Amino acid sequence: MTSDSDDALNWDGDEASTPKDRALPHGWNAVGKGSDDVGTIEDDGTVTSAPVDEPAGLSTPMLLLVGVVGGVYLLYTIGWIVGGLRLQPLASFLVSDVMFLPWFFLAIAAPALWFLASWVLTRGRAAWLRVAVLLAGVVLLVPWPFVTVGVIGS
Repeated sequence: MTSDSDDALNWDGDEASTPKDRALPHGWNAVGKGSDDVGTIEDDGTVTSAPVDEPAGLSTPMLLLVGVVGGVYLLYTIGWIVGGLRLQPLASFLVSDVMFLPWFFLAIAAPALWFLASWVLTRGRAAWLRVAVLLAGVVLLVPWPFVTVGVIGS
């Protein structure tokens, strides 16, 4: 049995929540910095932790747009390969292969690099900004050697 002086220092339910649990009684709301980490004390004395927000996935239209634009960038990569190989004999007449090949490989990698850069640099921004950057790449990265010369050439 405890003495009367020990009873004065304890309340019913003190053992239910440890000091490391950040919790407020039911009906109270935490406000300010770190308020998302504060749980609530239920009527039975248990502490429920604050809900953990999972990152939201892409919406269906955004997922479709990213897939279509990714497919266009893949076709652009193939277009740069075919068009660049068709352009190489003419380019070797004007410049040496040492000058042509690095730019040829950079042109092949440009669509993938643009897609990756736009994906990483627009993370956490508005969706319209990501769409604008992806569509700007569709306009800027057109494989002009393939468009003008084509597969057969003239």
